[in-house]
Amino acid sequence: MPCVADWLNNPFSIVQGIFAQNVPNSDWEKKVTEYFREKLKENNATNWVPSLNDVPVHYLKPNSLVKFRCMVQDMFDPEFYMGVYETVDPNTNARVLHFGKYRDVAECGPHQEIDLNSSQTVTSERQTFYCVPVPGESAWVKEISYASQARVSPSTSYTPSRHKRSYEEDEDVDLHPSKQKEQHMGSGGDIHGCVEPKRLETEASAGHHLISPNCSPPLDLNFPLPGEKGPACLVKVYESWDSFKVNDVLEVYGILSVDPVLSIVNSEEREATALDPMECMDTAEEQRVHSPPASLVPRIHVILAQKLQHINPLLPACLNEEESKTFVSNFMSELSPVRAELLGFLTHALLGDSLAAEYLILHLISTVYARRDVLPLGKFTVNLSGCPRNSIFTEHIYRIIQQLVPASYRLQMTIENMNHSRFIPHKDYAANRLVSGVLQLASNTSLVVDETQLEQGQLDTTGVHNVTALGNLITWQKVDYDFSYHQMEFPCNINVLITSEGRSLLPSDCQVHLQPQIIPPNMEEYMNSLLTAVLPSVLNKFRIYLSLLRLLDYSISDEVTKAVEDDFVEMRKNDPESITADDLHRTLLVARFLSLSAGQTTLSRERWLRAKQLEALRKARLQQQKCVNGNEL
Repeated sequence: MPCVADWLNNPFSIVQGIFAQNVPNSDWEKKVTEYFREKLKENNATNWVPSLNDVPVHYLKPNSLVKFRCMVQDMFDPEFYMGVYETVDPNTNARVLHFGKYRDVAECGPHQEIDLNSSQTVTSERQTFYCVPVPGESAWVKEISYASQARVSPSTSYTPSRHKRSYEEDEDVDLHPSKQKEQHMGSGGDIHGCVEPKRLETEASAGHHLISPNCSPPLDLNFPLPGEKGPACLVKVYESWDSFKVNDVLEVYGILSVDPVLSIVNSEEREATALDPMECMDTAEEQRVHSPPASLVPRIHVILAQKLQHINPLLPACLNEEESKTFVSNFMSELSPVRAELLGFLTHALLGDSLAAEYLILHLISTVYARRDVLPLGKFTVNLSGCPRNSIFTEHIYRIIQQLVPASYRLQMTIENMNHSRFIPHKDYAANRLVSGVLQLASNTSLVVDETQLEQGQLDTTGVHNVTALGNLITWQKVDYDFSYHQMEFPCNINVLITSEGRSLLPSDCQVHLQPQIIPPNMEEYMNSLLTAVLPSVLNKFRIYLSLLRLLDYSISDEVTKAVEDDFVEMRKNDPESITADDLHRTLLVARFLSLSAGQTTLSRERWLRAKQLEALRKARLQQQKCVNGNEL
């Protein structure tokens, strides 16, 4: 029987055992998946698996079990590999069956050759995803996710001479990838020693070759947001890849492949095909992007993968299970004080403006719950106007939002950024890859657009396209990716908050004009003291509150629907000029999120009246501001 650590340290031994027992029965693959699924259900077993998000790749043991939380940034073409192959000993004619699944390179022992013409050979197909860490993932998500993570011990790591550090601490390796490669090659020496027997790349498709990093420009890891850290990975998926799509957030468990022999095999094949270009149809750039050095872009051969509903580590991963239902009901029972505390906290952050704080809560729990034709239902973009110009206020508001939501990004809307940033992902046909852009974000990311930074200036063609893309994202919750000859719509679910001095240039669902009740003499000190004053346990309750309420179902009974319709007709009678269908839609949205914010999954008469009251206050404030300034805000 394999020991407990075998499935972590040496998953190939488990796969080999199941393969040997079940061949030629094709059920061996299902049994492998089932074995690891059951293992990971054991008490805290998922915490024993080292995470590529937390541990630099050169500290992990090659061919061990790892996990990776990531976003699918691109999907490469499917590739063929030898699922089962046969080796033969030329001296004794002894034949042995091997599995090629979960491997980049087919292995055979000394004095063995692969019989490419064997009737036992099974050609299989797999899909490769190019995956990056979740863009804009908050620091607190990482800290909490890996606080319970078992520290990587010598049995599961590859640390010959140094202690494990996280990506955040591993600055030197991030800045000097060549050092990382040297360290990996050094630590992998004994691995390379035992792969001296003949190997054959299991990919049957030609053209997956590696150009030496010494003679090519630095590899662009294609992160959507600037300044991101962590690994990019080639994730090889064997089952149900049709159920995943670009921008999905996944948690994958699989076998780590960083075999140095990959670089050797790829460079040798590249030299061979260079003699006859007809043998390889891929460009050098495509080879470089699709077969990067394994030490920089490791491969994960997926055994189990799941699409994540959310990435908040304080919540159960799936809310439909019985244990999760208990967690939800317990939290909902203490929802009212949490909401009151959060409202107070955000009121202080917004300089004493409780109305703006109410709308900010509604914004933070909003989500696209359905699409009717092209119209996304549930989006609630708020324009917080009246923000001090060029002040650190908006920066601190973003820092507070960062502490509350699992993923976020602050987009400074300057002429420079608009004209020079890449917002829209586009297809690079030379490299056959999707080049990422700032708007390639995972669902439920909070995007804070800071318009207070905007100065007078001229937008060039890129700037105009970027502003248009932002407008489309807000209005239709979609980004049109650029495929040169055509555009392809990618639906999204991004919470956009716009901070501006006057009314925003961008569209929004709701404009709330800030009315500060206090003007702190030192804004920096005031905002910093807000965060330090909140207990970590209270902050965690805020985080659970905002993530959980987004996931709740909501409905309106026929009786309340009729009452709302009658009320709207009455409102139109009293004020036909100013009450429009848009007002009804917005008030229904406010009522929806107001109900959810109180833990109610149906609309009550009381919540409808409260929504009308909030809207009346908001509009009165805008009207007052318009009268003061003499122009529309």
